[in-house]
Amino acid sequence: MDGENCSSLNEFLLLGINSTPKMKVTLFTMFLFVYLINLVANLGMIILIRMDSQLHTPMYFFLSHLSFSDLCYSTAIGPRMLVGFIVENKSIPFYGCALQFLIFCTFEDTECLLLAVMVFDRYKAISNPLLHTVYMASRVCCLLMAGVYLGVMAGALIDTTLTFRLCFCGSKEINHFFCDVPPLLLLSCSDTQVNELVIFIIFGFIELITLSGHFVSYWYTIPAVIKIHSAEGRVKAFSTCTSHFTAVAIFQGTWLFMYFLLSSYSLDQDKMTSLFYTLVIPMLNPLIYSLKNKDMKEALKKLKNKK
Repeated sequence: MDGENCSSLNEFLLLGINSTPKMKVTLFTMFLFVYLINLVANLGMIILIRMDSQLHTPMYFFLSHLSFSDLCYSTAIGPRMLVGFIVENKSIPFYGCALQFLIFCTFEDTECLLLAVMVFDRYKAISNPLLHTVYMASRVCCLLMAGVYLGVMAGALIDTTLTFRLCFCGSKEINHFFCDVPPLLLLSCSDTQVNELVIFIIFGFIELITLSGHFVSYWYTIPAVIKIHSAEGRVKAFSTCTSHFTAVAIFQGTWLFMYFLLSSYSLDQDKMTSLFYTLVIPMLNPLIYSLKNKDMKEALKKLKNKK
């Protein structure tokens, strides 16, 4: 393999979403609207939780980090994709592509593990509400989040290093709207078996922890909810669990669909699925957790009254 060709590449070309000039305007307007809702909803969620002392609980602590993760990885993808609709220059620097890939991997994996931590927190809150603040004290919550961030950053660094040490000695056109694993591996003229194995191991490990955590937590949470004597308490507990289960089902369903179908990989299918989990899901999460949440509604009313 020619080492000079491997080292000479200093940029990629993101081809983006194939569309006619008229469609580009429509798509740009639509995705700009989605991204702005995403930005306002997640940033608003973080600010509201920080400002209202009633929301300084483990549940909202983790929810603010979920919004932060959504905000980070959608912002790593969204603005660059929108620029691609209105400019002719599709290039992205080699290290800019690597940075985008690193941020995306870090916060996507963070969201995956964070959803498992949140369901564990709900189990503790429902099964033993009196001792919930003892089990999930601020120190414990911070340690859990530190463990999540350190774990996913290590995995993301391994993925990024292995991917961007490959040789890209042919075309530099990435048939996608951001630097994702499958299109980058397709461009490489190196042997990618090690990369595919590492991705499978890291993905499998994260999914094993996440899905087993959800299964075990819900296995014990549902009977605990049924045992609640108060009808109002049962409704509130079920409402919280339903919101979380909806967010988990949407995120995990999309993720599993994306990565378990790599053997029948299709660029068009990949783009549509990627659009959903990079822009739509981060927009939906704040709505899922806030629309039926009385605490969030009351905090928002308080903020309006103060103004």
